[in-house]
Amino acid sequence: MDPLLQILKQRARLSVPELAKLTGQPEKAIEAALRKYEADRVVLGYQAILDPDKTGNGAVRAVIEVRITPERDGGFDRIAARVARYPEVVSCQLMSGGYDLLIVVEGPDLKQVASFVAEKLSTIQGVISTATHFQLKTYKEAGVLFLQDEKTERLSVSP
Repeated sequence: MDPLLQILKQRARLSVPELAKLTGQPEKAIEAALRKYEADRVVLGYQAILDPDKTGNGAVRAVIEVRITPERDGGFDRIAARVARYPEVVSCQLMSGGYDLLIVVEGPDLKQVASFVAEKLSTIQGVISTATHFQLKTYKEAGVLFLQDEKTERLSVSP
């Protein structure tokens, strides 16, 4: 992977001069690379990871396992694209194993998330079944630990 992409993945807020210094490339080359990555949809966006306990965001998040019947000439893609377009859907991924799609949904409360599953998701033609798991607490997301205040312990090594 390009060193610039590796840096952006971990520290997307760095300025062009900072990125140039870290990569050893001229600023103009960094600016051109960023424009190209964005135009080619290699870089799809930049996001901050927020701690919901500190922002007061009382949203409810659920992970939903979805089994679907693949469509002729479309496979899983058409149904997955339809599901992914709902504003409640944070992520949607095709999986191997006991279910086909893994969907992360966010809503203002439990009732809204349950309503999404019952009225929107499960009524889509081709959806066979859903299994909803509500997120209770986040310990790590996108590589970022949420446990800053707790003492770091080394994991034991077992033979």
